[in-house]
Amino acid sequence: MNATSPPLAVRFSRVKLFLALSRTPHGLLDLATPALAALLCYGGLPPVGVTILGLVTVFAAYTAVYALNDVVDYRVDQERLKATGPGPKAGYLDAIFMRHPLAQGRVSFGEGLGWTGAWAAVALTGAYLLNPVCAYLFLIGCGLEAVYCRLLRVSHLRTLVSGVVKTLGGVAAVFAVSPHPPRGFVLLLFLWLFCWEIGGQNVPADWHDLEEDQRLGAQTIPVRYGPEGAGAIILWALALSVALSALLLWVAPLRFSPLLVILALAAGGYLLLLPAYRLCRTKDPALAAALFNRASAYPLAMLCLALAGLVY
Repeated sequence: MNATSPPLAVRFSRVKLFLALSRTPHGLLDLATPALAALLCYGGLPPVGVTILGLVTVFAAYTAVYALNDVVDYRVDQERLKATGPGPKAGYLDAIFMRHPLAQGRVSFGEGLGWTGAWAAVALTGAYLLNPVCAYLFLIGCGLEAVYCRLLRVSHLRTLVSGVVKTLGGVAAVFAVSPHPPRGFVLLLFLWLFCWEIGGQNVPADWHDLEEDQRLGAQTIPVRYGPEGAGAIILWALALSVALSALLLWVAPLRFSPLLVILALAAGGYLLLLPAYRLCRTKDPALAAALFNRASAYPLAMLCLALAGLVY
C-alpha cells in the first residue's frame, strides 16, 4: 500500500459524506417501490437480465435525485444550518449519516454536482436500455424535483409535486417490464404511491422541520394549516393509500391470496395509520419523524408479501 494513501477509515468516512448527500439509507428502502411495482405488473419475477439492470438503474436514479435535492437547495440549506446548527436529528432516517454535507462544506459544490451528474448518467443509460419511456420519466422526475425545491418559499402546493416525483420510480418500473401495461393498474399504482408519499413522507417530514421552516419563511402544509390541518391531511391521505392498496392488489396481474391481502392491509395499519393517529393525537414533532421512518418501510413490507405470494 502507498504510504501516502489515506487510511481506510478516512476513505470510508469520505464515502459516507457522499452517501449522506444521497440519503442512501432512505434510498435503499426506496428500491422496494419499483421492485414491487415490477413484480405486481409482470405477475412474477422478471427475467434475470431485466432485474439486474433494473436494480442498478433505480439505485442510480434515487442516488442522483436525492443528491439533486441538496444541490438545488444548496443556499437554502446553508440558511437552515445557520439557524439550527449542523447537529444530527436523533431518530430521523434522512439524517443518519449527516444533514446536508454539501451545505456544511464537507463536500464541495463541484464534487456534489459531479456525484449527482455521474449517477444521473448511469440512471439515464439504464433507463433507456430498459425502455425509452423509463428514460423520459427519469428526466421528468429530475425536472420536477428541481421545481419542488424552488417552490419552497412560493407555495405549500409543492407537496403535490413531491407526490408525483415519488410515484415515477414505480411507474417507470412498470414500463420496464411491460411496454403496454394495463391503464387501470398504472392509475391505481400512481394514486396509491401518491397518497403514501403525501401522508407518510412529505407532510410528516415538513412537520418535523416546522420550526425551521417558519424561520426560513418556507411554504409547507404544516406551516400553512398548522398541526391540526396537517394531521387531517396525513390521516386522509394514508387512509386512502391503504384502501387503494386493496384495489391495486385486486387488479394486479400478480395474484394475491385473501390472507396476503389481509396482511397487506394490516401492514398499512401498523406502518401508516397507527403512527399517523399517534402523531395527530399528540402533535409531537418527534412522532412526525417516527411516522416518516415507519412509512418508509411500507413499500418494503409490501414487497416481502408479494415475494411470499410467489413462494406460497
